Amino acid sequence: MSSLDGLSINLATVREQFTLAQAVDACVREGIRAVSPWRDQVAAAGLKEAAAMVRANGLRVTGLCRGGMFPAADAAGRAAAIDDNKRAIDEACALGADCLVLVVGGLAQGSKDIMAARQMVTDGVGAILDYARTNRMPLAIEPLHPMYAADRACINTMEQALDVCDELGDGLGVAVDVYHVWWDPKLAQQIARAGAAGRILAHHVCDWLVPTRDLLLDRGMMGDGVIDLRRIRRMIEVAGYNGPQEVEIFSAENWWKRPGDEVIATCIARYRSECVL
Repeated sequence: MSSLDGLSINLATVREQFTLAQAVDACVREGIRAVSPWRDQVAAAGLKEAAAMVRANGLRVTGLCRGGMFPAADAAGRAAAIDDNKRAIDEACALGADCLVLVVGGLAQGSKDIMAARQMVTDGVGAILDYARTNRMPLAIEPLHPMYAADRACINTMEQALDVCDELGDGLGVAVDVYHVWWDPKLAQQIARAGAAGRILAHHVCDWLVPTRDLLLDRGMMGDGVIDLRRIRRMIEVAGYNGPQEVEIFSAENWWKRPGDEVIATCIARYRSECVL
């Protein structure tokens, strides 16, 4: 059987079943040595306590979710987002995370100008980048599927994310989430581009179900959908990234209703059967 060194569990996958402490305990029981928590989970546990859990269990934190959400209708809203992102950097540092994942935000309220939103994202990332560099916390822009362009992320392709990285410079990279990028005809080219620049910071896995019944909360377990997970992983490894594959599943009507231990056991089984090269 394959080692679990290459597996991380994004704790959104069991957010409805477990507290942060319970999720950590469940992962450790199964031999999983890497996790990625969300900020609300960390806040509920307490940042100091969460960091202590990570250290006590010798866990790798493959990312903290999430920073971002930069566009806003006025300067005060944009400034508040920058302040919140600096707090997120502090939290990621306290946890010893590999990166802070940025879900950049969609259109500003009342706006239909997606180009303006993208400029707000570039400006917002630029405004926190020196702080992130000073604290040695890499920022991982996560492009989201175009269906989220209006409300969650106006950066929708690897190419767009990497263009922002190239404009702003060091300390930035991308989180490659297969759910969001599997369809992209430029995916192979852009993964190679990201790898050549050392900008692949995270790799998230799940599956795209047919049909998808909910645009946000109906992700599939690896192997239950149409994504060629091994092909994408092969691209990523050829590009030079060999970090863990992080299972991130939002599933209100299926996986969030199952016992957490069952979900984690299934993640392990499907990682071995569907994701390992």
